[in-house]
Amino acid sequence: MTEAALRASARKENFPVAMAVLARRHRRHLTALYRFARTVDEIGDTSSGDRSRALAAVAADLDRLYRGEPPQTAACQHLTDTIVECALPKTPFEDLVAANLQDQRVHRYRTFAELLDYCRLSANPVGHLVLRVFGSYTTQRARWSDSICTALQVLEHCQDVREDLERDRVYLPAEDLARFGVTECELRAPSATRATRALLGFQVQRAVRMLEDGRPLVDQLRGAARIAVAGYVAGGLATAAALARRHFDVLNAEIAPSVAGTVGNCVHLLTGGTRR
Repeated sequence: MTEAALRASARKENFPVAMAVLARRHRRHLTALYRFARTVDEIGDTSSGDRSRALAAVAADLDRLYRGEPPQTAACQHLTDTIVECALPKTPFEDLVAANLQDQRVHRYRTFAELLDYCRLSANPVGHLVLRVFGSYTTQRARWSDSICTALQVLEHCQDVREDLERDRVYLPAEDLARFGVTECELRAPSATRATRALLGFQVQRAVRMLEDGRPLVDQLRGAARIAVAGYVAGGLATAAALARRHFDVLNAEIAPSVAGTVGNCVHLLTGGTRR
């Protein structure tokens, strides 16, 4: 991934990837993590050829990297300094690869519990790595981080219904589709039906509750770590608000959080404002 492509991808995220107010070393490490995650996602989503084989090559390259050997894949080439300087474990990186391998064989989820299991691979490892970059990892903080990261993943699934369907993937649990009487055919419609909007509103409410469950992490952290995590939570809340403003119709237009909404939520979180 080129630098220009990386910057363009980061600008499209619901949350600030590496805030300008952070120290250069933190921005460098967060950018390295983001580059790895995005590169692996691109392999799993859009690369030509045998994607499972390409992902297995990344997993093998992680093994080489952790043996102290030079990495060979684009996904791992920028990780060495970050792994060494921040003492990052290999498992979270392996989990991100495993999530994309799962995407190659699992295209539907029966229950929300199954989707949460997927998020434990696809989203939560990023939060663990971020905490370690700031030297702030504890087991309890990781649990709060999991709530935040899973919420961000669920919100992204809500935004990307049409894009996911183009890859023959549905991340809205089948039990919830049935509960709201929504068929996959309706997810392909030019605009969302009332039932589809109700389903997506339900999923967004779930995500907001998870963001609130993870919010104590902001209060527990100090300095740069607190600012960075507040930015992630703020972006999630702003995304939920943007979806609500559009009445959860994600089928006829892209919905993204406003910069003003993200900044306002971040300030609110950092100043200890009353929960809302």
